[in-house]
Amino acid sequence: MRPKLEHPIKIAPSILTADLAYLAKIIRETEAGGVEYIHLDVMDGRFVPNITFGPLLVSTIRRLTDLPLDVHLMIEEPDRYLADFAEAGADIITVHVETTPHLHRTIQRTIELGCKAGVALNPATPVESIREISPFVDMVLVMTVNPGFGGQKFIETSTSKIGRMRALLDEFNPTCDLEVDGGIGDHNIGDVIQRGANVIVAGSAIYNDDASIAENLARLRAGYAKRAERSRNR
Repeated sequence: MRPKLEHPIKIAPSILTADLAYLAKIIRETEAGGVEYIHLDVMDGRFVPNITFGPLLVSTIRRLTDLPLDVHLMIEEPDRYLADFAEAGADIITVHVETTPHLHRTIQRTIELGCKAGVALNPATPVESIREISPFVDMVLVMTVNPGFGGQKFIETSTSKIGRMRALLDEFNPTCDLEVDGGIGDHNIGDVIQRGANVIVAGSAIYNDDASIAENLARLRAGYAKRAERSRNR
C-alpha cells in the first residue's frame, strides 16, 4: 500500500465577505496574518444566484500582494475566460465539474496558460464524478455549502464526503491538494482537516466585526490545534 502523504495545511481567506471599500488595507492585514493564499470567488449570476467580480479585480489584487491567487470560477462556460484570469494574475484556476462538458480540455488549457488547475464539486455532486480527471489536477475543491453567498451554514454530510474524496485522491493523485469552502470556522476546521482537507477557505470566519483579521486567523489555527491535540490523546 502506498504510504499516506502529509499535506501542509494552507489557509485561503475568501474576500467575498470582506469590505472591499478598504481592499488594500484588508489585503495587507490578511497577508500579515501569515496566510498561504487569497481566495477569489467569481460568480456570474447564471451558475450561481449572485454576481461578484471578474478579471479586473483579480488584476487589482495581484498588484497588492505576492501571495498566490486562488481563483474559483463559479461561472458558465469558464473556457471563455481562462486566458483573461490567467493574464490578470491568477495562480490557481478552479472550474466546476457541473459547468464543463469537456473538462479534460479545460484543465489542459489552464495548465498551458501557466496556472495550476483545480476542479470543484457542488454539495450534491458525487465524489466519483472527478475520478477520471483527478490524475490531471493540482487541487480538488469540495463545496460544503451551495455556492452563491458567503456566511452559509456548513452542510454536515460534507464531512464524510471530504474523507471519501481524500481516499480517491490518495489512490489516483496523492500529491493533489484537497480544498474545502463553505461554513468553515474554529468549531469545525479540525474535523475537516482530520478527514483529509488541507486547503481551508474561510470568509465570514475571518472578515467580521467580532475581532481583527489576525485574531480570527489565530482562532482558526487554534481550532485545528485543539482537534489535533484531542486525536493524539486518544
